[in-house]
Amino acid sequence: MARTAKIERKTNESDISLELNLDGIGKSDITTRVGFLKHMLDQIARHGLIDLKVSADGDLETGSHHTVEDTAIVLGRAIREALGDRRGIVRMADRTVPLDEALTHVVVDLSGRGYAMVDMGSINNVGEFPADLARHFFEAMALEGRFNLHVRVLSGLNEHHVIESAFKAFARALRAAAEIDPRNPDGVPSTKGTLTD
Repeated sequence: MARTAKIERKTNESDISLELNLDGIGKSDITTRVGFLKHMLDQIARHGLIDLKVSADGDLETGSHHTVEDTAIVLGRAIREALGDRRGIVRMADRTVPLDEALTHVVVDLSGRGYAMVDMGSINNVGEFPADLARHFFEAMALEGRFNLHVRVLSGLNEHHVIESAFKAFARALRAAAEIDPRNPDGVPSTKGTLTD
């Protein structure tokens, strides 16, 4: 069964459409006027082996916040839909990823419950996509995707490197957690017997 989703969301602040395939090869087709958002979505696709097509437009006259936040909301919803009943998944995984001086540890639990603890460290917030907006992206995505997400920046001086290492670590952890467990391909990895209720 294909683990795919197509989600559209239009408000007075943004117009987002997104398609994903959790079992893809890492293809991305991203259209947005927020350049760093495109760069980070490309990281999710490439390192998560997720085929991802995104069109994200928003009211940039107020800054990039709404476009980034609403893209995270739609991405979270698409991940939730593509996971379906979550039967057979590994469920939990973690990855630690470096980018030069930056190092980030991410843990994902596809538990069916949205929760996020995100510590982006103590770097300065500058530019169209500050570290605090990255924090907010991860929180919004986890809540809408109904998964538990811990992101902890362990070190880093350059804001670009810190944020990118976090997105790469998330992509790698999501990929591992969403994989079908060959030892239990039809089971639900929960004593409750469900990951959706």
